[in-house]
Amino acid sequence: MPYLHQIDPIALDLGTWNLPLLGSVHPQVHWYGVMYLLGFLVAWWLGRRRVRAGRLPGVDEQGFGDLMFYGMLGVVLGGRLGYILFYDFPAFTAAPLSIFKVWEGGMSFHGGLLGVLVAVAWWARKHRLHFFDVVDFVAPLVPAGLGFGRLGNWIGGELWGKPTQGTAFDGWGVVFPRALPQPFASMDAATLKAQFDAGLLDAFARHPSQLYQASLEGVAMFAALVWYSRRPRPRYAVSGLFALLYGSFRFLVEFVREPDAQLGYLAFGWVTMGQVLSTPLILLGLFWLWKSRTSPTLMPNPSPAPSGHPLPPGERGKHDA
Repeated sequence: MPYLHQIDPIALDLGTWNLPLLGSVHPQVHWYGVMYLLGFLVAWWLGRRRVRAGRLPGVDEQGFGDLMFYGMLGVVLGGRLGYILFYDFPAFTAAPLSIFKVWEGGMSFHGGLLGVLVAVAWWARKHRLHFFDVVDFVAPLVPAGLGFGRLGNWIGGELWGKPTQGTAFDGWGVVFPRALPQPFASMDAATLKAQFDAGLLDAFARHPSQLYQASLEGVAMFAALVWYSRRPRPRYAVSGLFALLYGSFRFLVEFVREPDAQLGYLAFGWVTMGQVLSTPLILLGLFWLWKSRTSPTLMPNPSPAPSGHPLPPGERGKHDA
């Protein structure tokens, strides 16, 4: 049985305000922004627990706070730049200032990932820690943000899946108003609901690919990485599992997700940009897992240094082969 998506993407509407200098403004809080905040809060909570357990020897909660700040900048800046470069470069060349129009949407996970890695590299160098020891520490913190982000996509009714009619999934799915053709697309909510109740929209049901991704990239990856990293693992292992799981999950979901309209399929009538960008992650994940077999293990030291500064190199815990 299909479901009609009619969720209000606005979590809080503060009305219209007349402010000096700014004039009339209408501030709103969107659920997508709330989801980003929840993702950061879960990462903060889990990261603090891991810091207190000494999972990043020589770093206390203040140092971790710096890492979170750099990571948030990496997510936002990298995500926006990645979307422009990977998915909408022609629009950028036509209007370069569009890169600053973040309120219009357009964030790329792969760009955000690169942004986070740059931020981690900067922070690790500053604190004299091995880059992959920090990446291994950060990896379990990321899936919560991915899951909440996909829930934000779901609430906003964007990034929907392919039609289910005429497939093995015929008879169910979600009708997304923004994906409907005319004249349905211009109908108000009440009229659209009446059309749906009459069964006139069943043919437009689609896969709720946002929920598939929230379940796989969010819930499944979070559980797997937290469980796997519950005890010390060799360097590269946790990062490798993260890359392998995300790359595989994203590659698979792309088969039932509608490709970006401005790109379509890149090859063979089924290859999407998401699959192209996820393939290197799968290969890197396998390589890092293989490399971890002969790599040292960073042992916990539950006595972090004060004031957010790392301990001297000889006091940071040992790497066991």
